[in-house]
Amino acid sequence: MAAFIAKQMVGNQLSAVKGAVGGDGGDDGDDKEKAEEEERERQEAIREAEERRKEKHRKMEEEREKMRQDIRDKYNIKKKEEIVEAAPQEEPNPLMRKKKTPEELAAEAEQEELDDFTNICTLVLKYMVHHPYHHLQQQQHNKKTSTTTTSTEVILYVQY
Repeated sequence: MAAFIAKQMVGNQLSAVKGAVGGDGGDDGDDKEKAEEEERERQEAIREAEERRKEKHRKMEEEREKMRQDIRDKYNIKKKEEIVEAAPQEEPNPLMRKKKTPEELAAEAEQEELDDFTNICTLVLKYMVHHPYHHLQQQQHNKKTSTTTTSTEVILYVQY
């Protein structure tokens, strides 16, 4: 291993000296082409290795499922029914997911506001159930003033 590293270091320095002395001027284009070709080969090797890995895991899972089925058959166990999706599609890049439109964002914000309003109304109703005397005082006050209160006024009154 040390010999390999030493050879790489000396070889790189030697090629740098050759280039400085005035070796072939046409090697730069060839070097770029070689580097691009090596990069393509490297990417292809990575892709092939990934495919082999996925195939290996798929085969292992098939073997496991066969073993599970044998056990189920042996002990008369029913298989849990699952909805099997047909080969889930993998996005090439998780950062390239579908972005929400302004209309979708506005609809989500409106839904959150409605949820907040519902939560506030629920709190008001709980308060009125737990504090009936306070609620009766408010009703008597409303009868005296002969005006109706809106839900907003009730909420504001409860919040003090």
